Amino acid sequence: MKWLLITLLLASGPGFAQPPAAQSKPAPKKSATPAPPAKSGAAAQPGARWPIESIAVEGNRIYKTEQVVALSGLKIGQVAGRPEFEAARVRLVASGVFETVGYKFVPGPNKGYAATLQVTEVEQVYPVLFEDLHVSTLDLEAALQAKDPLFSPEKLAATQPVLDRYVKWIQEFLAAKGVPEKIAASVTPGIPGDYQIVFRPARPLPAVAQVTFEGNKVVAQNVLRESVSGTGIGAPYTEDSFRQVLNAAVRPVYEARGRLRVSFPQIRTEPAKDVAGVNVFVTVDEAESYDLGKVAFDGPTPLPPEGLLKTGDFKSGDVANLDRVNEGLERIRKAVRHAGYMQAKVTSARKIDDAKKAVDIAVRIDAGPQFTMARLTLVGLDLDGEAEMKRIWSLKEGKPFNPDYPELFLKRIHDEGMFDNLGETKSDFKLNERDHTADVTLTFKGADPKQGRPGRRGRGGADQRLPWSATL
Repeated sequence: MKWLLITLLLASGPGFAQPPAAQSKPAPKKSATPAPPAKSGAAAQPGARWPIESIAVEGNRIYKTEQVVALSGLKIGQVAGRPEFEAARVRLVASGVFETVGYKFVPGPNKGYAATLQVTEVEQVYPVLFEDLHVSTLDLEAALQAKDPLFSPEKLAATQPVLDRYVKWIQEFLAAKGVPEKIAASVTPGIPGDYQIVFRPARPLPAVAQVTFEGNKVVAQNVLRESVSGTGIGAPYTEDSFRQVLNAAVRPVYEARGRLRVSFPQIRTEPAKDVAGVNVFVTVDEAESYDLGKVAFDGPTPLPPEGLLKTGDFKSGDVANLDRVNEGLERIRKAVRHAGYMQAKVTSARKIDDAKKAVDIAVRIDAGPQFTMARLTLVGLDLDGEAEMKRIWSLKEGKPFNPDYPELFLKRIHDEGMFDNLGETKSDFKLNERDHTADVTLTFKGADPKQGRPGRRGRGGADQRLPWSATL
């Protein structure tokens, strides 16, 4: 007897803040009772309704398997057939968090079905921010989690069905708390970097007209105002969003001066008199200055740690200038990258000792694979020029690839005047992820097209110039 493999796939509307495409209607429910169990040695009949033995999920990266299964409504032990699996597919499509949803079910080892849900997730997921709702964020998140098993404040799909559904749920939650409020959802740039989904009252927001800092002594008023001029002035005002501005723009100003415990205990506003907007008054607690303590690596390093710390040039014992610490971390990242670790990431964690007024820095390096030099291609030179370039090119095949070397090499060629009629030069490299190698192409152009391609000084004429490229 041949088993029946049923696979259905339907795409919903992909992309940012777009509803799913039209969905097929679920099959009508059947009132027929399940067929009696198969005889010993037999299995489920094709298309029949049988207990679900297992449920797997394919294609999920953002959401956990148990979350997807819970949203589908399918359960282990449930008697199901094609109508039940189709209804589960429709539920997943309607959620707005999947671009495509399919399923398959095959006979399992115990005379039931082994089911698989096949999903492609919407990739536009962003953190959630609740502004000016005047309720407990923890209570609100718990209520949303009860409504949606996929909910996470760190990652919410930015599709219109999802945003509309959450606006409705939040309004219901506020009404139950005695705070009736119309809510709006928007996807806005975060501070810093990526986007965020903001839920806030739908009423218009006043704009920030001016910012005044109070209690500051270490940093002058004009310096603090300058730090918020780009992101704060003119921005719609809410206290939550303005605190993000302070943390992103003002806090680093103090951390560069060792004031790691700076805080902003009070923010108040007044209507602006000369323009439409509000004047914001920020109380600053500058706190005490901290020194830089020990800087050490947490975990393995691809290069000798002593040399990397020397490259970082950290000034332990001096005022903890975290701007300089970050500059040192970037120098370490570049040094590791120059050794061929093209995907290296360098992160740090602070350990603040309030008693000693010092901060230790733990540095972690995720080096990734090491790339080596593979093929060198020269474009635009005569045979003599190619031979000379190959001779002085020191990044030979198999050596750790330094991504800065090609440009430094071309700069040397220009500085030493090795070619007549040398114009624009360009370097490109291509990383080969499979074998972790790098191919480099150097392109040379003549300054005067009438004189032809560049040639080594004092050698060769146009009639001696051979193919435009050579490959090592």
